[in-house]
Amino acid sequence: MREGSLEAPTRHPIPWQTPDFTDPAKIEAELRRVFDICHGCRRCFNLCESFPTLFDLIDASPTGELDGVASADFKPVIDGCTLCDMCFMTKCPYVPPHAFDLDFPHLMLRHRAMEAAQGRLGFAERQLAATDRNGKLAGAVAPLANWATDRANAATRGLLARVADLNPRAALPKYHAASFVSAAAKAPPPVNRDAPGFGRKAVIYATCFVNYNDPDMGAAARAVLAKNGVETEVVHPHCCGMPLLEQGRIGEVADAARQVAAALGTWIDQGYDIIALVPSCALMLKFEWPLILPDDAAVKRLSGATFDISEYVVDIARKQGLAPGMTPIPGGVAVHLACHARAQNMGQKAAELLRLLPGTEVTVIERCSGHGGSWGFKRAHFDAALKFGRPAARQAAGSGRGFVASECPLAGVHIAQGMETLDDAAQHPTLAGHPIQLLAKAYGLA
Repeated sequence: MREGSLEAPTRHPIPWQTPDFTDPAKIEAELRRVFDICHGCRRCFNLCESFPTLFDLIDASPTGELDGVASADFKPVIDGCTLCDMCFMTKCPYVPPHAFDLDFPHLMLRHRAMEAAQGRLGFAERQLAATDRNGKLAGAVAPLANWATDRANAATRGLLARVADLNPRAALPKYHAASFVSAAAKAPPPVNRDAPGFGRKAVIYATCFVNYNDPDMGAAARAVLAKNGVETEVVHPHCCGMPLLEQGRIGEVADAARQVAAALGTWIDQGYDIIALVPSCALMLKFEWPLILPDDAAVKRLSGATFDISEYVVDIARKQGLAPGMTPIPGGVAVHLACHARAQNMGQKAAELLRLLPGTEVTVIERCSGHGGSWGFKRAHFDAALKFGRPAARQAAGSGRGFVASECPLAGVHIAQGMETLDDAAQHPTLAGHPIQLLAKAYGLA
């Protein structure tokens, strides 16, 4: 048998529609097979909460082996996985095409799909995943929603902790009265016809987060693209389904994939590229949807037409060149490479993007922020999220840069929270949001 990590990892389509996929006995057998391999390897001991939890269970068992751990005790291991894919992409030597055929994140997903099929998801948890609906409702009363979710509001945050299981100390996303889609329809930026990249056309898939929580990031991306000659349209047919995937609701993710692929397919027909503004959403369109619906031609076509925003701007720079007019970012930038950007296997595109800025020093942080989507907001996980994100927070705080940016908007805020907890006297960098917002600043478009 060959050692692992000698070939590029490959992933199998997810057989979520077969009876075996959610069969409890088969899942337990596969958990024990995979956990025993992980126990013998332990390379992932510091990646996330799942692995140290598993290894502590084994080490404390009567036999010191997996056979001494009851299956009922596996739940914290499964709940600790954030589906970041870093074990699969960067650490595990036994992923396919190795004969051990180990895919830890998708096994955790399979267990959650079983829980969802058994009706074990709580009401509040289901409601938190309805990001489109929540964004529309909260946006309609944005000042009230932001007041209620502010960390300084002890009364309402205490209520949210009891009702929605959200940690009172976790910084929650803010909402905007005007969505990115509605704002974009009113004031499209003029396209620079003199830019080297003039002639490109792209649809910006707004994503739930940018549409409802951070329209400024979307406006910055659109302004930078227009400056570089790219004609853009902004659409948001539906959530990509990542919050649903985290809960194992794969059938609902498939429904979202079909809806979005159909809507965006009409733009692909007209020669438009597709740009996703959040790495998790880009990962869904590029990789997860084709594994869930491997025989869907529209999904496959969309996968091939989709770019992450950093990836797209770097592509313009390489093939046509960027429009002139950028000025240096004073103090330089520490850039955090988000796990779901790394899982796209496209290289350090955010760092490449920022190195296009003239006279700007760039420090790369390639450690998990610890956030893990909604996982890091939860009462049970927030302290663990801070713990696993502390190395990234330390790197940002000690970088000596003027700004810190992350491809993942939630990761950026979590790193800023992590820096707040550090016992140091350093001047911490200012959170700048996404790297594309620093390009907009360099162009004077912010």
